[in-house]
Amino acid sequence: MVTRLSVAGVIGRVFIWSFLLCLVVVVLYPLAWMVLNGFKTNTELFGNPFALPTEWSWENYAAAWNRGVSNYVLTSILVTVTSTITTVFISAWAAYGLTRVDIPFSRAWSTIILGGLMLAPTVALVPLVKMFQALGLYNSFWALLILYTAFRIPFTTFLIRAYMIDLPREVDEAAEVDGASRWTAFWRIILPMCKPILISTVILHVLFAWNEYLFAMIFLSGTDMQTLPVGLTSLMSKHGTDYPVVFAGMVIAAIPVVVLFFACQRFFIKGLADGVGK
Repeated sequence: MVTRLSVAGVIGRVFIWSFLLCLVVVVLYPLAWMVLNGFKTNTELFGNPFALPTEWSWENYAAAWNRGVSNYVLTSILVTVTSTITTVFISAWAAYGLTRVDIPFSRAWSTIILGGLMLAPTVALVPLVKMFQALGLYNSFWALLILYTAFRIPFTTFLIRAYMIDLPREVDEAAEVDGASRWTAFWRIILPMCKPILISTVILHVLFAWNEYLFAMIFLSGTDMQTLPVGLTSLMSKHGTDYPVVFAGMVIAAIPVVVLFFACQRFFIKGLADGVGK
């Protein structure tokens, strides 16, 4: 009986590890293929797309950088960083008010905020364009900042609120006894305790803002300030036959997000597990 159980356990582990290995290959192979094709020429790419480059040259990466990717990266960094800071701060402050402050109709306010998750951005495109044109914000950095913040606040507030609910109330009472204001308690006590979920929300918002295409294409149409997704599309249209340069630009665009995720992976998983899982 013991032998049968041990054999079944070994078979189960082999199956699980085989499945995970296949999953790793499925995820990593397209990324590796993209990186390798960034070192090839057009002839190599179309002649044998799955072979290794005959010559490892950084010319395609330098060409992509000089053809506008450097400007696209700076614009994406500016939009992503500012919208991330604004979204996470407003969402954390809203979550603090909904969970730690006794306000009238708090459940109704929570429902209204979370109801924003059901609003599809594509449905509001036409009125948003008209509104930003009337305000003089169309084709400007502020348009993306406002849109990225407004459409991500409901989701980010939901995550942070779920995490704050189970924080001990004694902490707030002790801070009040010591004479701390609401702002001091929020800034110096609650936010440090919410570090895992804050890092998780930062990563999720960075992934959204860095890769968002629809708003960036419409609300920065015809301007020199283009984010990476839109910029890579224009790079491909202008130099449509130079695919290795396009692949090189895609690799450059992916590097910051990959580095950020692996640097904060431990906090990201812990924040989501402690927040959404509660």
